[in-house]
Amino acid sequence: MSFLLFASMSVFAQKQEMIIRLSELEIDSKYLDEYNKILQEEAEASVRLEPGVISIFPMSLKEAPNQIRIVEIYANKAAYESHLKTPHFQKYKTTTLKMVKNLKLIDMTALDADTMKKIFHKLK
Repeated sequence: MSFLLFASMSVFAQKQEMIIRLSELEIDSKYLDEYNKILQEEAEASVRLEPGVISIFPMSLKEAPNQIRIVEIYANKAAYESHLKTPHFQKYKTTTLKMVKNLKLIDMTALDADTMKKIFHKLK
């Protein structure tokens, strides 16, 4: 009986675990301005409209502006899966497809989730 309870608790914890991802993109330079505008619109809409989207934080390398990095944080797997189905994400994905030369998605683990909560609180 205790094994079943532990297994159920473990499954529940996995469903509630944050999804943290670093997206590394290389953008075709001829589309960079257009891509950045579309990405900014998508990131803003995701954070504003989706309660489960904690962060979509796009950045570019100073020395290579066509190298984009996005810190994505979702409350849980359900929030991430829901995000993928939103009209603003679908628009981003379809309109930028020809602009992206390379995409690498790197799943991350928070080493100190409690401090992360404090960081975002300080941004207010």
